[in-house]
Amino acid sequence: MSAKPGRRRAIAGILGLLMPTPAMAQKKYDPGASDSEIRIGNIMPYSGPASAYGTAGKVQAAYLKMINDHGGIGGRKVTFISYDDAFSPPKAIEQTRKLVESDQVLLVFAPLGTASNTAIHKYLNQKKVPQLFALSGAAKWGDPKNFPWTIGWQPPYPTESLLYAHYILETKPNGKIAVLYQNDDYGKEYVKGLRDGLGAKASMIVAEVSYEVTDPTVDSQIISLKSSGADIFFNVATPKFAAQAIKRMAEVQWKPLHILNNVAAYVGTTMKPAGFENAQGIISSAFLKDPTDPQWRDDPGMKDWSAFMDKYYPEGNKTDSSNVFGYIAAKVLVQVLTQCGDDLTRSNVMAQAANLKHFTVDQLLPGITVNTSPTDFHPLEQLQMMRFEGEKWVLFGPVR
Repeated sequence: MSAKPGRRRAIAGILGLLMPTPAMAQKKYDPGASDSEIRIGNIMPYSGPASAYGTAGKVQAAYLKMINDHGGIGGRKVTFISYDDAFSPPKAIEQTRKLVESDQVLLVFAPLGTASNTAIHKYLNQKKVPQLFALSGAAKWGDPKNFPWTIGWQPPYPTESLLYAHYILETKPNGKIAVLYQNDDYGKEYVKGLRDGLGAKASMIVAEVSYEVTDPTVDSQIISLKSSGADIFFNVATPKFAAQAIKRMAEVQWKPLHILNNVAAYVGTTMKPAGFENAQGIISSAFLKDPTDPQWRDDPGMKDWSAFMDKYYPEGNKTDSSNVFGYIAAKVLVQVLTQCGDDLTRSNVMAQAANLKHFTVDQLLPGITVNTSPTDFHPLEQLQMMRFEGEKWVLFGPVR
């Protein structure tokens, strides 16, 4: 005898509860992800010679706390685990291994610095763990064929150097260039980019002097470069050393055309410590809105950022562009994880990171958007020139 209609419906209902629905069946997880949590790893120089950048990690932690306060991502809480690598490659390897092997993170997000990212590059690719948005402009972070688990973030250093080379050739084609650079891949890539950009006129570079991140000052390097007779100075440094260079140049009354790379062009951590009076006329470039620039005072995106800082990171310095830089990266991370939906596997994280189409972030300069593809792992590739005047940067020229 067959079951009565009501009983058949009840049995069907029970079976329906036991069997996965299409939505349930689509859920896929790798280590670091579950129905309730997404574990994100990070390394940052909270101490050491590049500690000025450590605030980027703090603002990212604050942003992800805000996301959790608003329900998380797809109902999942984000757990952000950030360790200090002190801007030391051996420490970067140690802390990254801890994140992957002990903390079981889904991905490593926004590790900062060329040297630290280089140290963990091969390890994360061997482990097939996303190295998502490396905070460094080294061109090698955009190599999906050989390193499919690493994607960069900011405009590549060679792109930035090319911009400066064109500016020099247009404004001082007969000048003599002196270069100060950090003695690692970060510094050397900028110098190579400048040489490539100058092309047949690379002989304009008459002096190159490096410094080590462990050096106490760059005073002797500035004296050496001044003696070269150069009337153009390319300052490739991090904020601490960039500020020292600007101050020392004023002391020895060396006044060349001064070009400063954008990763050190922060009002709060470079220009102010160097002395605004010493920084007048310096040339650099930008891709994000400067929080000290009055033109953005009533800008909706910067007002949102300011309100966020007041509530979630009140101890943060609102004149430090690193706090805009880190905020933007965190915003794009959330977009990637949102696009992942219920497929929170490492391979899908990389697939979605490579599928950002004209993604707009209100804190980027007008005309600059985030774009990636399976063959383009450089999310940001546009810049605009700027000149330091008074106590702020003034943009000029087109976005390129």
